[in-house]
Amino acid sequence: MKHFLKETDFKPHEVAEVFALARDLKQKRGRHTPPVLQHQTWAMIFSKSSTRTRVSFEVGIHELGGNPLFLNKNDIQLGRGESIEDTAKVLSRFVHGLVVRTYDHAEVERLAAAGNIPVINALTDFLHPCQIYADAFTLAERWAPKDGDLLASLKGRKIAFLGDTACNMANSWVLGANLFGMKIALSGPKGFEPDAAANALFAKEGFAGGYQFTTDPYEAVKDADVVYTDVWVSMGKEAESAERIKQMTPFAVTAKLFAAAKPDAYFMHCLPAYPGKEVTQEVLDNPRSIIFDQAENRLHAQKAIMAVLAQQPRA
Repeated sequence: MKHFLKETDFKPHEVAEVFALARDLKQKRGRHTPPVLQHQTWAMIFSKSSTRTRVSFEVGIHELGGNPLFLNKNDIQLGRGESIEDTAKVLSRFVHGLVVRTYDHAEVERLAAAGNIPVINALTDFLHPCQIYADAFTLAERWAPKDGDLLASLKGRKIAFLGDTACNMANSWVLGANLFGMKIALSGPKGFEPDAAANALFAKEGFAGGYQFTTDPYEAVKDADVVYTDVWVSMGKEAESAERIKQMTPFAVTAKLFAAAKPDAYFMHCLPAYPGKEVTQEVLDNPRSIIFDQAENRLHAQKAIMAVLAQQPRA
């Protein structure tokens, strides 16, 4: 049974297929969408609140002909002590796929291992692969020739990720950039580099040393095609808020810093954004800020991912 827990769960040729399908689904939205989830119910277990992730998955499941079933972790027995393994086995008898947004990455791995339905990682504290595929698709739409190879258009491009470079988005972008043939520079305070677990995963996937880390944000954005940032205080890190803001303020994406990238570079943020902290309002409003295109493409990329996973034989 194939799952989508991390970027590299799809090989490069499969990534190309996902991107091509996302483009087709986007172009045909409202006119003809293949009902690949017809007569299927996909459950969504969310331990973290969400706007873009929840809405894009619910709408996407519906548009593919399926029925989305939202399950707050605290409303099911999982929140009262039932084991993850038993939950996976029970849900496998009822539904056809599982979308999980939670804290501990081990939870999605255990759900995938114990059940016999496809599991999609909709975010953990370690990785956020759905966001990366949507982001990469968003860039490929701009760089690929009309009807050209979307994945090929990413090769050799450079992304600079600034701020909390030890977060799930930074981890995922290192995996994604290497998978897509891109270069990535991380820039944040000393001590916020990818941790041992992240580096072990990069090495396991064949990407050891697959990123540059610098405490100089101007060095990171030099020759960058994309400047990317994320919130400095993620859910669960609120107690560290004051210290994080103090350490990361030098890495805020200002107009001056953005201007140090390539003249045609794009600004990206997975949202929600907090103007005046990790990015200025001026950068968010820049014509080369494509933050809302990213958000929209969550729908199309995730529909493509679900469509690919739904067509595999059930274990």
